[in-house]
Amino acid sequence: MMHSDSSSRLVGLDTLRALAIALVLMSHYNGFVRQAPGFGALGSIGWAGVDLFFVLSGYLIGNQLLAPLSRGESLDLRIFFARRLLRTLPNYYVVLAIYLLLRDSPIAGKTMSPVWRFLTFTQNFGMHYGETFTHSWSLCIEEQFYLVLPLALIALVRRKRSPWLLWCALIAAIAAGMTARGIAFMDGKDVFAAPVYYSSFCRFDELLPGVAIALLKNFHPIAFARLLRYGNALLVAGLASAAAVLYGVMNEAPNAFLASTFGFSLVAASFALLTCSALSPSSLLNRLRIPGAASLALWSYAVYLVHKPIFMALRPEFQRLGIDTSAPLTIVMVMAVGIAGGWLLYLLVERPFMQLRARYYPTSGRKTHGSTTSAAVGGGIGDELSKR
Repeated sequence: MMHSDSSSRLVGLDTLRALAIALVLMSHYNGFVRQAPGFGALGSIGWAGVDLFFVLSGYLIGNQLLAPLSRGESLDLRIFFARRLLRTLPNYYVVLAIYLLLRDSPIAGKTMSPVWRFLTFTQNFGMHYGETFTHSWSLCIEEQFYLVLPLALIALVRRKRSPWLLWCALIAAIAAGMTARGIAFMDGKDVFAAPVYYSSFCRFDELLPGVAIALLKNFHPIAFARLLRYGNALLVAGLASAAAVLYGVMNEAPNAFLASTFGFSLVAASFALLTCSALSPSSLLNRLRIPGAASLALWSYAVYLVHKPIFMALRPEFQRLGIDTSAPLTIVMVMAVGIAGGWLLYLLVERPFMQLRARYYPTSGRKTHGSTTSAAVGGGIGDELSKR
């Protein structure tokens, strides 16, 4: 997460992050509680909340790494990886422990990958729908991304600060992701087939539009500043393109192969426009404050991790009691419980580790032994989230 005080945080980024987790909550409510369509068009595209988080994560991590490189400084990988691990591992391992302890409960899937796969974030390779803790798939992709990106940047930049090799590598990597998706589609013949949806090779390219924004910001600051003058135009363009591309993906237009091969990358590109809008102080995204969005954004990683097992645990109880899962009151209650579970995980696990991170691995690279405020450990765009 971005390390900033509340006064410097951009409201638009929190709004996008809150939107992303809201989409995921709706998708999983339909899939694991209601077990039927709902929430209208937003419910049908809830899976895209992950894609939005991928773009936001790409921007965040790309900006952290590219900023010093653009100034000719070397990367301190020790601090970078320490900050990443303290950010991602505590919440994740707590939820993993819950799954292991409750293997025979309603939250368990048909099968479960070996524990070592979860510990090394490799369980998404060969993953199938219906397994235990499948919504960890995108955490795998992001952890792998955190490992590969800094090493790739060091290899590409070296002592030269020319961005053109980076742009060429980025475009080539996006093309490689599309190619991998096309090949995987030919095997499963389904836009959302597990080998397409869960694969690191097929989905990593969705983080790269966010990296492209960071590359533009740090190596082309004048062009980036000019771009941000059009915050509302970027917002309209992002919404329009996202609506068009998501419609195409959901309806397999113009055909399933093209929707799979190019669709996910185009969704990410559309969300990159929204991210640029959120970075613009003049954008409506930064002038419109939605009550509760900042808090939901702050808790989103924890909410993502715990909401699905909570949903799955509640479903059989609702069936036993004959509760209508389509009733508005039921929906509000379940959503509230899922968010409350995330808040507790944030409060009891995430926040203490973020305080440790701020103390021993601050962004300046210096240890500080004073107290840390809640703002110091909270803000930002949130860099870990997923779908199933």
